[in-house]
Amino acid sequence: MTSTAVGLAFCWPRPVLLVEADPTGGSGILAGFLKGTAAYDGGLIELALSPLAPADALREVARPLSPQVSLVAGPRSHGQAMALRDVWEPLAAALVDLEASGQDVIVDAGRLGLVGTPDPLLESADATLLLTRTTLPSISAARSWAETALQPAAGWRHPGLVLIGEGRPYRDTEVAKVLRMPVVADLPDDPEAAAVYHRGASPPRHFDSGSYVRGLQALAQSVQAHVARGRFALVQEATR
Repeated sequence: MTSTAVGLAFCWPRPVLLVEADPTGGSGILAGFLKGTAAYDGGLIELALSPLAPADALREVARPLSPQVSLVAGPRSHGQAMALRDVWEPLAAALVDLEASGQDVIVDAGRLGLVGTPDPLLESADATLLLTRTTLPSISAARSWAETALQPAAGWRHPGLVLIGEGRPYRDTEVAKVLRMPVVADLPDDPEAAAVYHRGASPPRHFDSGSYVRGLQALAQSVQAHVARGRFALVQEATR
């Protein structure tokens, strides 16, 4: 999940803020993608404790990963997740306002159902995507969460699926039918290429033109199209 979020951020066509909201802690991005070379000198906990408004605190804790990508690191440990309960709602509002400044947001919410899951961020997102492989155990594990996401009480706007290894063994149409959610995009199951974003591995040959990066680029386009369709549907509903 984190590897996909990082890869998607680096293939996103607009400036983007990557928020590591996984409540398990330990910052998989700092330890993985950045290989532990960057000190943990600010993140969600510092934002929660800041006397500044969330929008101003965001600027204080965000660190650049590239000219187009910035990161807000997650909590240092799972024990800090509960301290974030009161920050999710004001943070969600601040993240929504970023679009007006030309910056999009990708949130890595980690595994669902954990203590400290950032539900307000999921509920305020233009689209919420459930990531799963196409093996039977993975689909079985995703089924209850797909059912939950489709309930109005969940508050998810325009939920969809991202599949890893489509056709290995089940096709996108089969997975969509079982989970009753649209497949927004799929990514190749390419551990060597994913390791670049997962643990900062050296890129394999032809990485930038390879199928994994092309898949991430297609994912970015598909997500934008999915969001646009959702917004159009809301406008149509409001004008009825």
